[in-house]
Amino acid sequence: MNFEEPFSGLLQRIAAALDRLAPPHGQSPAFDSSDAFVWQTDHDVFVPVDAVNRVPLKLLRGIDSVRDRLMANTERFAHGLPANNALLWGARGMGKSSLVKAAHAEIAARLKAEGKGNDADLKLIEIHREDISSLPRCLAYLRRSPHRFIVFCDDLSFEGDDTSYKSLKAVLEGGIEGRPPNVVFYATSNRRHLMPRDMAENERSTAINPSEGAEEKVSLSDRFGLWLGFHNCSQDEYLAMVRGYAEFFGLEIGREQLEAEALEWSAGRGARSGRVAWQFIQDLAGRLGAQITL
Repeated sequence: MNFEEPFSGLLQRIAAALDRLAPPHGQSPAFDSSDAFVWQTDHDVFVPVDAVNRVPLKLLRGIDSVRDRLMANTERFAHGLPANNALLWGARGMGKSSLVKAAHAEIAARLKAEGKGNDADLKLIEIHREDISSLPRCLAYLRRSPHRFIVFCDDLSFEGDDTSYKSLKAVLEGGIEGRPPNVVFYATSNRRHLMPRDMAENERSTAINPSEGAEEKVSLSDRFGLWLGFHNCSQDEYLAMVRGYAEFFGLEIGREQLEAEALEWSAGRGARSGRVAWQFIQDLAGRLGAQITL
């Protein structure tokens, strides 16, 4: 029996199916279809996000200084002026990723209100940590677009023998092409230098010149011109977050009871942060039978 012809036909059908899934070579993605996208490396596609999971900027409390600095940087970039890559680092649950998404929404809305959108809108592109090595391919698509892009990586960090940070360094600063003028890179991390201390110390101990090993690791965070530190909030800041949420959603509860329950909730969690405040509000709204939507 001759299996060659049926097998050849099967391969042709598989190839045709893959061609349909992949974007045509050299064709720009349909960035006009949405304000936010997720970069997926399976077929090098930008998947539009119809509803971004984000908190309004006015609900982010206790981070006024870093909020103002990121907003100013983002607004300059959106208007075609020089701007820095930004690293938002520090305490968990204090609104690092929420601030990036809220800043994009606020500045994009301002551009449209000023009549400066459409032809060169501000887009948000999320790239997953595990896909950082594909960043040069991602930027190749963005470079050809008239839009301006915030490329955002949440919870960026590197472990062990992971060397993908080297490609990130080259893209941000120092490569032949460098960062496209219509792209800025924002990342969040719990670590200021994006890698654990023992990783840098190991490089120092095995290097011919110990200081060179440490410099190789630390130099990654130096590619970010804007460092924004997030620190654990005080009790007053935590309660201000809770009150802000309760007022925004119109939750019917007295202030003393609200604050007492919020403090009890944070004591049970052993932490105070914006994330803890939001989780308390969701629990409270559920008990009150109230619907809350952002």
